[in-house]
Amino acid sequence: MGGPHSVGIVGLGVISRQYLDLFAASSSVRVAAVADLDSERAAQVAAAVPGARALSVNELMADPEVETVLNLTVPAAHADIAHAAIAAGKSVHGEKPLALHVADGRAILDAASAAGVRVTSAPDTVLGTGIQTARRLVDDGVIGRPMAASATWVSPGHELWHPAPGFYYAPGGGPLFDMGPYYLTSLVHLLGPIVAVTGAARRARAERTIATGPRAGERIEVEVDTHVSGLLEHAGGAVSTIVTSFDAVATTSPPIEVHGDRGSLVVPDPNMFDGEVRLNELGDDGWRAVLASAGYEGSGRGIGLIDAVAAGGPGRASGALALHVLDAMESLLRSSAEGRRVTLDTAVERPPLVPLTPAAQWSR
Repeated sequence: MGGPHSVGIVGLGVISRQYLDLFAASSSVRVAAVADLDSERAAQVAAAVPGARALSVNELMADPEVETVLNLTVPAAHADIAHAAIAAGKSVHGEKPLALHVADGRAILDAASAAGVRVTSAPDTVLGTGIQTARRLVDDGVIGRPMAASATWVSPGHELWHPAPGFYYAPGGGPLFDMGPYYLTSLVHLLGPIVAVTGAARRARAERTIATGPRAGERIEVEVDTHVSGLLEHAGGAVSTIVTSFDAVATTSPPIEVHGDRGSLVVPDPNMFDGEVRLNELGDDGWRAVLASAGYEGSGRGIGLIDAVAAGGPGRASGALALHVLDAMESLLRSSAEGRRVTLDTAVERPPLVPLTPAAQWSR
């Protein structure tokens, strides 16, 4: 048996803390190096992680110790960093989305295949006990034949809390590209791949005003649609709907509902790893909570990489799945722009169910 899998992190923004915390709890993965445009930030992070070194991006790519590059840059840089890592003979695990466009995402996977390296991608929240327990109920036939689902995420906008929210309103941002991957990836796990979509998208305002931090009061341009609704047709025959918005205050709708001809499920927030699954079967008096029966317990961001390392391949958070979700998002926007139903160009196998796996097991 070899030592832990060595990771080099590029991009040390807010989300990096969650990855660092998970890797610190795992003996199968270690952080060997970190890089950021802010070299002082990189030095501070490296000093807090035993064995990690602060490097430039080029140095990290060339470092023979780094086996996988964890790409936590802004969406516009995802493809460039992925290609640099692949060219250096390293695997890539990236934040969502895989790239800004399907063509870019496909080029990443093609390059990785030619180089014999692996591409995996967020979101891996779907591998926690919340989505996976709901998946097990669907697989076990508890709700009968799956017929429909709905997914809803709304917010008044990230400029109200984020001190530098510009990338949320640039290409690769917006509610669909920011939050849609959690919901669409969950729907693929629950109902299978998507074959066609019909979308409607709108942009409520041309500018947003930063509300917090040193740039409070500064206006930023909105370059993307900020409300996207869509109808999704799944290969197995089910039809689902999705709403993502930066133009709404709140909702009482569950994050995800799944309906079959014998029962319905309320599925917890796919941006989290756990949460209560509720079931209402035909003839029941109401909803009841279901005990967790599948998924990685106590997991966090980065579990998809650990899953892939354990599998010796792309695992359940594969680049192919991320490309399929990217295709669905791009197709929803194209459908809205062209006023027609759009058939997806990609297909993907539904990832295997994650058996109920205690933290003591996956963290070994």
